[in-house]
Amino acid sequence: MGSLSASKPFTIVVEGNIGSGKTTFLQHFKKFSDKIAVLDEPVEKWRNVQGHNLLDLMYKDPSKWSLCFQSYVQMTMLDLHTRPVMQPIKLMERSIFSAKYCFANNLQNQGFMADAEHVVLSEWFDYIRHQIPLKVDLIVYLRTDPEVVHDRICERGRSEENAISLDYLKSIHELHEDWLIRRKFYVPAPVVTYDANDDLTNMAKNYTLCEDTIFQKTKVPVAN
Repeated sequence: MGSLSASKPFTIVVEGNIGSGKTTFLQHFKKFSDKIAVLDEPVEKWRNVQGHNLLDLMYKDPSKWSLCFQSYVQMTMLDLHTRPVMQPIKLMERSIFSAKYCFANNLQNQGFMADAEHVVLSEWFDYIRHQIPLKVDLIVYLRTDPEVVHDRICERGRSEENAISLDYLKSIHELHEDWLIRRKFYVPAPVVTYDANDDLTNMAKNYTLCEDTIFQKTKVPVAN
């Protein structure tokens, strides 16, 4: 593998259902801040777009707000994909690909996004994917059962997530499976899958395994 640089870091995206443990996973890797730039999902931006909480609006009335919300998600995820970092590794929470293949497609499948709206969003997605380099070198899939993540969501009690049903999580799970396991949609990089059904406090073993995978693939030494 060629040398790594700030302009072309080895880019890893962490994918999974709502409540699959992505935030906890990324938090673990923040201790390698000299080697890994960790980019969290821009949820706070979605909660405050010049005073508008698009995340809350979408959950409360998806038929009205799904296109607006997913358009903004697509833009903010593009920002993460193209953001320069100084470290040789970039670790992102989700990607523009899951935003489209899992969440936007689900909104259309559930009848919350009109076909015409989905076509417009898809045209923008295809234009971005073919015109702008979206470098992804590895996908880490935190695979969870919908019932497990539903329990976690209920426990953490985020106000915007009160309307999330088990059926919704099952639909999102199946779309992740369609994308990353069944390969029904474009997969931009090799996929490493981890069972994330265990209690989040017991996931350290998988984090360590992923450390080994990441540093072996990037050839970046672990020791300081």
